[in-house]
Amino acid sequence: MNIYLISVGKRMPRWVVEGYQEYARRMPAECALRLIELDPGFRGRKADISRTLRGEGERMRKAVPKDCRVLALDVNGSAWSTEQLSGKLETWMGDGRDMALLVGGPEGLAPDCLQQAEGRWSLSPLTLPHPLVRVVVAEQLYRAWSLLRNHPYHRAG
Repeated sequence: MNIYLISVGKRMPRWVVEGYQEYARRMPAECALRLIELDPGFRGRKADISRTLRGEGERMRKAVPKDCRVLALDVNGSAWSTEQLSGKLETWMGDGRDMALLVGGPEGLAPDCLQQAEGRWSLSPLTLPHPLVRVVVAEQLYRAWSLLRNHPYHRAG
């Protein structure tokens, strides 16, 4: 299974790139993590934010590979423990479909992306900066996989 992290934003700070790459590199071929970066829309002083979100949403929907399960990263989504995420990852790996995880820009995801999603995942009730979300998602997916495979990375109580 491929897991596509489709995220608004390019030219991330070095710590974001390095953090994401560290965990993406650790993921095995059975659930490879692949980043698709999208150009952000205009956010200047006179920006029409609803138009910006629509444009980002259109680009995001077009970037989702065919036949992928789509999951939106959204503060109003379901919060899962590591064990719950690990169980979901096992189910997703078993169904034979690739996965697309959608990460919006500073204003979140376009409404049509939220509607397209088969589910919503909340990393926290806190609002996290979208660059940090990349690193957290990559680490949590690696941790969930390591739990499935009894890898020593995850040492829960």
